[in-house]
Order: sequence, then structure tokens, then C-alpha cells
Amino acid sequence: MLAQPDERWPAAKANAWYRAHPWPTGANFIPSTAINQLEMWQAATFDAPTIDRELGYAQGVGFNTMRVFLHHLVWQADPAGFKQRVGSYLALADKHHIQTIFVLFDDCWNNNPKLGPQPAPKTGIHNSGWMQDPGEPASRDSATFMGLRPYVTDMLTSFGHDKRILLWDLYNEPGNSNKGLASLPLLRNTFAWARAARPEQPLSAGLWNWGFEVLNTFQATHSDIITYHNYDEAPAHQRVIELLATHGRPLLCTEYMARPRNSRFTNILPLLKQYHVAAINWGLVDGKTNTKYAWDTPLADGSEPTEWFHEIFRRDGTPYRQEEVDLIKKLNTN
Repeated sequence: MLAQPDERWPAAKANAWYRAHPWPTGANFIPSTAINQLEMWQAATFDAPTIDRELGYAQGVGFNTMRVFLHHLVWQADPAGFKQRVGSYLALADKHHIQTIFVLFDDCWNNNPKLGPQPAPKTGIHNSGWMQDPGEPASRDSATFMGLRPYVTDMLTSFGHDKRILLWDLYNEPGNSNKGLASLPLLRNTFAWARAARPEQPLSAGLWNWGFEVLNTFQATHSDIITYHNYDEAPAHQRVIELLATHGRPLLCTEYMARPRNSRFTNILPLLKQYHVAAINWGLVDGKTNTKYAWDTPLADGSEPTEWFHEIFRRDGTPYRQEEVDLIKKLNTN
């Protein structure tokens, strides 16, 4: 059964929920020792000490929210173990006074995820080992993806009343990787499965491609709060905020900050604070994801890019740019 429109939170409830939280600021988080979601969550490579240390870097600049990608294959192999590790992560985040946005599905990057040891990073290539969830052909094949319902149901039933979770981001960038409307059936079903679990936290799926009219309409009209991605410079980003504000719901920017595109902490973070839009940038610590390199300009020799694309800290906790860290701290405390 598909979710009915009246199951969505009323705007008044969504706005009251947002007022009850401090301004959410933070990053998309994966420990520097993991190349992808599978390496982060599998038992053999779940790295609690690194997670603890790097969440400490986030706490140190006043961040209070991390966006974290899950993966259904890890749950499928060992539901109890996976949920135990999710609980361990939440305990570490809570220790650092950080709430979590969990992402369930994802249409980005490599389309054939497999359990077990993950590939080594490809030198100088952005997100060379990141995995889609569920990938191909499951994201398009309803006969296959219907088997994902127990995963969604179990996660949102097990953690649907956990105050350490800020919200559920059900599907990252649906339609990416040339999938387009082929991702709509899984998106629709994921919302229905999630609604049926009746979590206390709000549900959303972020807008990201302004040309995807059908997907965008579904996402915007079924999300309790409006989430979106924007890597543009400030004037274009401001226009998006003003457009999305017409929905009359809280706005959360769950991806931004790509320095060479002039989406920077110095110009975007003050803009988001001005409009009281949650600010979740891509990347915290330089690591195996290689996201200090730009999407489309790999450096085959693995040398330092002229300017980091994403990330805030080196692995030892040293800021990439001290003035950025100073600004983040200032905006998070004033």
C-alpha cells in the first residue's frame, strides 16, 4: 500500500519540530578509515575509535548534526549485528552532543555493491569506492526491491523513537547515475514503508536536480520537512532557498560546500544561518573517500589539489583552513 498524502506531517507540526531544535549544523560523515558505507558498517571494519575521535573534531567546532549513510546489505547479512553497530555509533555521536540524520538508499556512484573487503581507493579519484544502495538492477526492478521492505521496517521500528536521530533521509539523490524516473517506484514504496513504521522523527528525501520535475514534486509533497542539496555560489543558492521557502516548512540543506565552485563556508554558511536553514556540508575528515578531490578533475598522481573540494580536517585533526574553522565556531556559538 502506498502512503496517502494525509499521512504527511502538517506544516504546523513540522515547524514546531524545527523550533524545538537548535540550528542544525554539521557534515556528511564517514570515518577517514572507510571508503564507503559497507566498510563503515561491516563488523570487520567498524572503527569505533576513529569515529569517536573524528566526531570529537566536529564537536570542537560546534557541530551538532551528522548525516550518515547506511547500507541494506550489511543489515541483510546480520540484522542484529548491524543494529548493534548503529547503536554504538549513536552512543558515540550522543557523547559528542551530535544528532544523526540517517540515509537509507542512494543512487550515487558505483552500482554493484558487494559485502566483504572493499576496494582500495583509486589514487586521486573522488569517491572511487562509494556504493549505491541498492544499486543495479534492484533500484529499478520492483520484483527485487520489494525485498527491501523488511529492512526499512526493521530500521524505522527499531530506531523510530530514538531521540538521538534527528530525521530519516530516505533516499539520497533519486534518479542520479542516469536513472531518472526509473527510481520513482522505489522512492514511492520507501516512503510508504517508512510511514507504515510510524517513526517519531520526520521523513524526507532531498531535492537535488532542478530538472527532475516529477521526482521533485513527489519528494517535496511527501517530505515532512524539505531537504535539498546545493553546490552553487551564494546568489543562486539564495534563490533556491527563497523558492523552497514557499512550501512553508523547515528547510535543511543536507549537502553544500565545494570550494572551487565557490560554495564555501565563508559565503554559504552565513547565508544559511540568515535564513535559518540547516547547514550540513559534504565531508569532515580527509580519508579514503578522496573527496578532497573534485568530482570531475582527478589527480592521477595523488598530489594535493590546488584547493580541496570537500573536507574540513586532516586526519590528525589539523584544520585544512584555520579561518574556516574559526568562522564555523563563531557562527555555531553566536
